[in-house]
Amino acid sequence: MNADEYIRFEEKYGANNYHPLDVVINRGEGVWVYDVDGKKYLDCLSAYSAVNQGHVHPKILSVLIEQAKKITLTSRAFRNDQLPLFYKELSELSGYDMSLPMNSGAEAVETALKLARKWAYQVKGIPRHQAEIITCAGNFHGRTISTISFSSESLYRDDFGPFTPGFVSVPYGDAEAIAGSINSNTAAVLLEPIQGEAGVIVPPDGYLRIVANLCKENNVLFIADEIQTGLGRTGKLFACQHEEVRPDITIIGKALSGGFYPVSAIVADQPLLGLFTPGEHGSTFGGNPLAAAIAREAIKVLVDEKMIENSAILGEYFKDQLSEISSENIKEVRGRGLFIGVVLNSNAGGARRFCEKLQEHGILAKETHENIIRFAPPLVIDKDTIDWALPHIRYVLRMK
Repeated sequence: MNADEYIRFEEKYGANNYHPLDVVINRGEGVWVYDVDGKKYLDCLSAYSAVNQGHVHPKILSVLIEQAKKITLTSRAFRNDQLPLFYKELSELSGYDMSLPMNSGAEAVETALKLARKWAYQVKGIPRHQAEIITCAGNFHGRTISTISFSSESLYRDDFGPFTPGFVSVPYGDAEAIAGSINSNTAAVLLEPIQGEAGVIVPPDGYLRIVANLCKENNVLFIADEIQTGLGRTGKLFACQHEEVRPDITIIGKALSGGFYPVSAIVADQPLLGLFTPGEHGSTFGGNPLAAAIAREAIKVLVDEKMIENSAILGEYFKDQLSEISSENIKEVRGRGLFIGVVLNSNAGGARRFCEKLQEHGILAKETHENIIRFAPPLVIDKDTIDWALPHIRYVLRMK
């Protein structure tokens, strides 16, 4: 079948909950993907940072195949030989005592919220069911009922209430607003160290450190959602490390499997994660042997192949080159590492048309919030590939 036929089937039989570019991909390798007609594209989205290690990384693929031949799922009713090693290696990588694996990023966020609430009642002494969690406007923490309850995006909320109570929203990047919202019932502050879906919004310098100190001073947990920003995307293992901040709970996902399988987790120290008791929280697939084996190899290649360092070096280069583009369409270029947003002026005609034109030039990027183009290629990209892409990007961003 050709691309038009695939698109027709998708639009006829699939729920219309996405607006993808009209490219039908059937193969990927490293930073490149190929459509059903054989055309080659540079992937500058990385499946929202889920394929930091590049498409179909051969070492992760090998582990997936070998583990799939042995056993894929035991449920947590029984133990398996991969999960204990995953626990150990993830603690050694992250510096936290313990972890709790789930599947999707949204599940990991929900896990962190449940843990924060239990801590609030069992440790801090907040009256039961009165805990409040401070969140930030512009956030994206998932699409469950609870996570959209503290979203400020009307599209995510309008037809899906009533909402889960217990959340307080403040402007992102405003530490004083957080300070002013903390009260005796505040259990936690939840935020993204860089807001991804909002358009790669980098908070003011020192913001994360101030928030972390506020939390410590007020006996409040600091929860960082590093699902997109973590595991090397910003040039550090975790984006919070740019300010030498260590949250009480860090949420990870996406690249934790290198794009092969849904794997997420929260990491925290024993006094926190030790609060969960058997039966209080779980998942049929969370921590299964296939997921654990894949995640072990995904974090191994991330470190062994110095992808985090590559993100720091080439991210700075890519951002500098984009910043130097002279175009009346561009308002601002921002980001850290290989997590870059090009903000367009309001009269540029919207980001979608630029992404469609980039597709014609063999580059796949994603618009967000109408006027922002996000560039986030796999962390295995090299300078020669960036240099190949730059003339095409310059051409497209200068078009009328």
